[in-house]
Amino acid sequence: MQDKTIYKNEKNLISTNKKRLLFTLLSFFLIYLVAYIIDPFSSCWNGYFQRNAFEILGEWTFTIIYSFFISEFSIIVHKKLDRVLTWKDHPAERLLIETVINLLVVLLINLLLVYIISHYFELQNLTLATSLEEKRGTIQNISISVMVALLIMGINIGIHLINNWKNESIRAAKLGQVILETELQSLKLQIDPHFVFNNLSVLSEIILEDQQLGYEYAENFSKIYRYLLVNSKKDVISLEEELNFLDSYIFLIKNRFGEGVHFEINVDPAKSNYQLPPLTLQLLVENALKHNQTNKKRSLKIKVYTNAHNQLVVENILIPIENVSESSGIGISNIIKRYDLLSSLQPEIMNNGKTFKVNLPLIEQKS
Repeated sequence: MQDKTIYKNEKNLISTNKKRLLFTLLSFFLIYLVAYIIDPFSSCWNGYFQRNAFEILGEWTFTIIYSFFISEFSIIVHKKLDRVLTWKDHPAERLLIETVINLLVVLLINLLLVYIISHYFELQNLTLATSLEEKRGTIQNISISVMVALLIMGINIGIHLINNWKNESIRAAKLGQVILETELQSLKLQIDPHFVFNNLSVLSEIILEDQQLGYEYAENFSKIYRYLLVNSKKDVISLEEELNFLDSYIFLIKNRFGEGVHFEINVDPAKSNYQLPPLTLQLLVENALKHNQTNKKRSLKIKVYTNAHNQLVVENILIPIENVSESSGIGISNIIKRYDLLSSLQPEIMNNGKTFKVNLPLIEQKS
């Protein structure tokens, strides 16, 4: 059976819910710490724990809620900006915009609190002190909030950068492993005695009948080896280069299997600069030949074409053979692994019992 492997996405260093709890508690702690550092001789610290328990509990509840809002807005701003302005592409702009937005949010929260408190005093027919000391306290509270918000933002950015470094390291390790598998498959094809013997046997027969055709066969045979040696280590390659390689590979197949295999290639030239993992087409064609019969009475039809969804489609009819040779474990699973590491798009694999189809997303070339 033709196989498929599903890869799981890398996990974040810390989940969003845990981050909310951590940031809220951290903000709560920092508010009191920064306030004490700024003014350790303030009258509010004298006999702090000698006050009424309900008064202390009320203050802490208010501070926890306040800390939650500061932390939550910092997380929301960070997530929203990740979608439109990434650290990788625009680090300076991202730092400036995230800082400004966080500061504006903190100022708005504080202004809203001042308004609510003022409104409360008006409803209670009480007089809100407006002395220089009270104004100084308000400015101090805003300053503390700004510093705490900046610290939370810095920690959030640090977690994000560590998480990205961790994921990139994992992805690089996995990509290296998959590329190594591809190289091994390429090397196996290069030294596979059956592959070499079959092609040399066909070449010797062709030379006896048609020297020009024998020359062309040898040329295509050498092109395949050169392609395998040069490109098996690459992450991606242009569709044009992959199709040129496929042409040489098809030339060998047609001269080996004759009318037992029929190819239809219909690729939009405008897509020639798009990219895909190297040896993808060779692996899919090899997969089709391995699992299906090839005879003149009912030839194996393999189609390669582009569709309207920016995909390269490789499709073959199903003529199953009874005794399938043991799979190497590479094939389609290798293709899926490489796409999982190179792109957010994934190959689509469909088998309706009559045809087997693989839709390969074409990757846009980076400028």
